Amino acid sequence: MDKSLISNLKNFTILYIEDEEGIRTNITEILKDLFKETYIAKNAKEGFSLYEKNRPDLIITDIKMPNESGIDLIKKIRKNDSKVRVIITSAHTDLEYMLEATELHLIKYIVKPLTEAKLTEALEAFVKSFDNTRIYILQENWLFDESKSLIQSPDEEFRLTKKENLFLKLLIQKNRIISYEEMENIIWNEDIMTPNAMRLFIKNFRKKLPIDALKNVQGTGYRLVL
Repeated sequence: MDKSLISNLKNFTILYIEDEEGIRTNITEILKDLFKETYIAKNAKEGFSLYEKNRPDLIITDIKMPNESGIDLIKKIRKNDSKVRVIITSAHTDLEYMLEATELHLIKYIVKPLTEAKLTEALEAFVKSFDNTRIYILQENWLFDESKSLIQSPDEEFRLTKKENLFLKLLIQKNRIISYEEMENIIWNEDIMTPNAMRLFIKNFRKKLPIDALKNVQGTGYRLVL
């Protein structure tokens, strides 16, 4: 498995639902080495409980399980959550199953057996699904969600102000020094950027970033060091 893929997956959490014990044990061993947190369930009821408690980034679920199918479970989740990524595994190649699953906006539909090659392909698709969203990896286990104005660290989450969100987006996308003039024109816009306001802004902003991630280039501006 590609090293960059492994590094990216360490930023995410996963819920794996599989009723067959042998398959569940084998795949769980792989997933625990790849993801920041791995939650395991043996049926849809357990899976839904873990989903509500932990809100994982990715769900991998089997279709055919006792009492409630994986498709029924994802339909229930989709009523209130359109963003969680979903991969379905199934022994079925039946067109009806596939069409029903397609309506659930899946990352991948995997026909069993779930080999390492199939799993790798599905996980690559999962990571790539964030390419068109506004989520950025700052460092290992540090994520910036622009749409939510949120930084997620290994230990806590930080809410960003409107100015902080705009500044971080600018630093990431430009990938260079952002000058004081740019900060005044773009971040402060019509507000007055006094030296005291700038110092307080930077002081508070640094508390929400990885240590030493924001570097001051004297007399010029700021840049990210990640």
